Amino acid sequence: MCQEFEIETENDLIPQIASGFAGGIGNTGAVCGAVVGAVMAIGLKQERGETMEEIMGNLAVVREFRRRFEAEMGDIGCRELTGMDLSTEEGLKQATGSDIVQRVCFPSVAASYRLVVELLEESK
Repeated sequence: MCQEFEIETENDLIPQIASGFAGGIGNTGAVCGAVVGAVMAIGLKQERGETMEEIMGNLAVVREFRRRFEAEMGDIGCRELTGMDLSTEEGLKQATGSDIVQRVCFPSVAASYRLVVELLEESK
């Protein structure tokens, strides 16, 4: 996203910040890390907003992202998307022995990226 929208950052700062998103925030099966990252990307690009109207407009972009992501992927929860409980040893074992990353995680990241770009272009 930083490259797409020419946002200057320190080289590894963003990936470092996002490193705990995997597995639905630290393998808890909570919100998909691609969704959390997308919300952060929207925040990076949009002004924070000084008035309540501006703030609500920014939050509307995030709400629309969530709506579109859920419509496309079916849910925003890692556990629901993968059908696995990555917070358990059994769930982790099941995940590492499957194609879940290729089947669910990579498409979730791709959808998040595409949707954020679309929404930010629309909100200009």
